Amino acid sequence: MSAAAHSVVDPSPDSLAALERRAAESGTSGQIRALQGDAAGLAELVPAGSVDLVLCHSVLEVVDDPATALAAVATVLRPGGMASILAANRVAAVVARVAAGRLAEARRLLADPAGWAGEGDPLARRFTVEELSALATSAGLQPRLVHGVRVFADVVPAALVDGDPDAARDLLALEHAAAQHPDYIAVAAQVHLLADRS
Repeated sequence: MSAAAHSVVDPSPDSLAALERRAAESGTSGQIRALQGDAAGLAELVPAGSVDLVLCHSVLEVVDDPATALAAVATVLRPGGMASILAANRVAAVVARVAAGRLAEARRLLADPAGWAGEGDPLARRFTVEELSALATSAGLQPRLVHGVRVFADVVPAALVDGDPDAARDLLALEHAAAQHPDYIAVAAQVHLLADRS
């Protein structure tokens, strides 16, 4: 795929229509190709070995089969192509629920093998760093870098940083410092994995 054409695959026709509308408003319509489909069917929409980078952000938590989805991602990547995979962190989700006093929900989430909190949970699953890395490896991707996203941002009261540029800068600096620290990745709201197709 040329650098001038970026494909966006989404199962929702409404989301794709909104994308096309925003692209038209920004004058980038010729650079965006909207395709209706899902992650598992990616290889039917995009030629195998043709893509330099796939962004798979907040997808694995909701697809029917994460292994199939990542295998499709690996198929469309050219050798050396990168996959940016962002997924909800199970450990952080348990800690957040405990901190919010939702102890029964935290207990269900902790006990569930997929990291599902029960009825009303919009996500079908969450991942630990090790689970996400193993899933990528099984799909034929080589994990290269793992870091945490929103390590502290979700626990800092908004009133502390709203309207205080110094506090906002300090929070950003803390996020950057902790993002790749193994002790803090475990409590980040999301795990970001960069992997390539060797």
